[in-house]
Amino acid sequence: MQKLIATLLVVIVVFMGVILVQQHQSGSLPKFDTQYQAVVLSNNQVYFGKLENLNSQYPVLKDVFYILSKVDSEAKQATNVLVRRGKELHGPEFMILNRQNILMIEPVKDDSQLAKMIAEQKKGN
Repeated sequence: MQKLIATLLVVIVVFMGVILVQQHQSGSLPKFDTQYQAVVLSNNQVYFGKLENLNSQYPVLKDVFYILSKVDSEAKQATNVLVRRGKELHGPEFMILNRQNILMIEPVKDDSQLAKMIAEQKKGN
């Protein structure tokens, strides 16, 4: 009888272990199969780039772009311009983000208008 109880306890422990492993894997970080990701920060700024080390407290965004809206005061019309980060005075090559300030991350489809704009801009450089 003791062997039966011991065997049942082992089976229960193994079963619980399998459940815990499955739960841990289902909570794993997302994997992006697109070249670029859109990152929305808590200050409502949106950057586009290649996100690395998502599991870190401080993920890194490389090859960064953002959209700058310009308003023509005479025509009263707004235009959006894609800007590659690094053209600023301090010439940053990447951004180190605090994961707590990331609200949302979305993939940028390779055939999207934004991805095409990035490809065009990279050709020109």
